Amino acid sequence: MKGMKKVFALVLVAIFAVGMLAACGKKEEPAPAGSGSSAAPAASTMKVGLICLHDENSTYDLNFINGFTEACEAEGVEYLIRTNIGETQDCYDTAVDLADKGCTLICADSFGHEDYMIQAAKEFPNVQFCHATGTKAHTENLPNYANAFASIYEGRFLAGVAAGMKLNEMIAAGKITADQAKMGYVGAFTYAEVISGYTSFYLGAKSVCPTVTMDVTFTGSWYDPAAEQEGAENLIKRGCALISQHADSLGAPTACENAGVPNVSYNGSTQAAGPNTFIVSSRINWAPYYKYAIQCVKAGKPVDKDWTGTLETDSVQLTEVNEAVAAEGTAAAIEEVKAKLASGELKVFDTAAFTKDGAPVTSYKADVDSDPAYEPDTEVIIDGAFAESKFRSAPYFDIQIDGITLLDTAF
Repeated sequence: MKGMKKVFALVLVAIFAVGMLAACGKKEEPAPAGSGSSAAPAASTMKVGLICLHDENSTYDLNFINGFTEACEAEGVEYLIRTNIGETQDCYDTAVDLADKGCTLICADSFGHEDYMIQAAKEFPNVQFCHATGTKAHTENLPNYANAFASIYEGRFLAGVAAGMKLNEMIAAGKITADQAKMGYVGAFTYAEVISGYTSFYLGAKSVCPTVTMDVTFTGSWYDPAAEQEGAENLIKRGCALISQHADSLGAPTACENAGVPNVSYNGSTQAAGPNTFIVSSRINWAPYYKYAIQCVKAGKPVDKDWTGTLETDSVQLTEVNEAVAAEGTAAAIEEVKAKLASGELKVFDTAAFTKDGAPVTSYKADVDSDPAYEPDTEVIIDGAFAESKFRSAPYFDIQIDGITLLDTAF
């Protein structure tokens, strides 16, 4: 019995030590069942919360967590972070828990969280709810519910330029022929967000490598390392000379490193996992938005219903180019194209740059006002370009353009 008491005491000490390490010397709020970590920095009368679909192992969620903590610490507010919160009733329960704990600003990071965030917003009118990647704020018209995104299609286009330059280098070196300049892309779902991303990436590559084509496969999950790696491996077997992705794990970069195939990633550098294949990565920098939202709540001002970050707000970023893998001159080329995008001289979805079924696209209605049937409702071709991010923050580009082959559309 005495021995059992000693073991029990040691267990208590270990639990206490782990708790202290997790809190990093700061007060820690208990997390609700099924949630992940929380943190509380400097003392403040304002408390804010973030709900994440996955945890730090997901490049997508880690990108949100980093931007959120940067903003909170810069603004001197207390914050709670809940991870591994599914696109289920768990999201609503977590939002309610955060509101009950005194959060006056609650944010969520995944598309499927939206309906649960709206439900919570209706029940807590004095709390501001902000949802990234969502589509319904402008139609729900709740005073305390807002959507946010960024013109990441510009970042994808820039990353595509880097990819196209790498293909040109491979052609010049005799590693592939011009008609073998095929890229592969691992996507999560056939949502407009993913379509907008892979299309802008392709158009960036095509702007410097005119013969490029691209195969796209889908996993049906935002985070599935095994499926993403298998998808990339299958694309490589199909002759894809370079791989990119819109999925959240290291699955595709790992497949590229194993096969020695160049890789362009998303949401942050994967150079540590692919030192011999990583070229560059685009990402949304969420810190400017979270700073803006916190400042609005502090001042008692409304948060923009559909906030779109841009290159100018530093919300669209690229990592440093991996010079050991990228084609010579890539960094300089990216800066040149970036300046043209920022000035408006160049438009990502210029209709002169693509066709659909062999014909130019001169008119197109997109589903901007979300509905269950995804009915097109808004003309989006303006002044010779598809006007992405004009009518809402979340992407709505969903045209299947020529040059891109979808290997499956089950998701």
